[in-house]
Amino acid sequence: MRLEQENDDLAHELVSSKIALRKDLDNAEEKADALNKELLLTKQKLVESEDEKRRLEEESAQLKEMCRRELDKSESEIKKNGSIIGEYKQICSQLSERLEKQQTANRGELEKIRSKVESCERCSSLFNKEGRVRPAGTTVPDGGPEETDEEKEALQNQLREMELELAQTKLQLVEAECKIQDLEHHLGLALNEVQAAKKTWFNRTLSSIKTVTGTQGKETA
Repeated sequence: MRLEQENDDLAHELVSSKIALRKDLDNAEEKADALNKELLLTKQKLVESEDEKRRLEEESAQLKEMCRRELDKSESEIKKNGSIIGEYKQICSQLSERLEKQQTANRGELEKIRSKVESCERCSSLFNKEGRVRPAGTTVPDGGPEETDEEKEALQNQLREMELELAQTKLQLVEAECKIQDLEHHLGLALNEVQAAKKTWFNRTLSSIKTVTGTQGKETA
């Protein structure tokens, strides 16, 4: 009787152990399935992250190439404008020198004309006391020879031509200076565009690097 009771207890204990083991096995299988699913999701996220990383790297490379082309173009424009400005400054300097020489020559020529006129009794009335040319028709004495009017007219025409040439030279000088100012303005705009392009390229590159770094950090976590 006692032996049967022990056998029953052992059988009950064996059944209980089998049930417990089966339960542990089921739990282990469930955990394994969950881990497999999590592993698959992680692999999928890793593939997506790598694709995103490649896409960002391609965009970054394209952006760098675009910025490089824009910078090269802007630098080329700056060099071109700088060369043009240098040429116009040289022209302006030459015009200034020419203007100064022309003024000196005109003053010398005018002094020669005045000296000749003052030494001529018939022509001395061509200039007033201040040394300026009298208007035509006001310098000829009554009954003066006709040749005097012709000489005065010729001298006045010569003076007008000299003044006209001087005015044209001054106009060329002013136009050259205006052109230089315009080119310097365009050069300033080009420099601003270069700085803006560099800043934009730096910000975009930094943003791309942060995005890639953040993605890699999430993958590692």
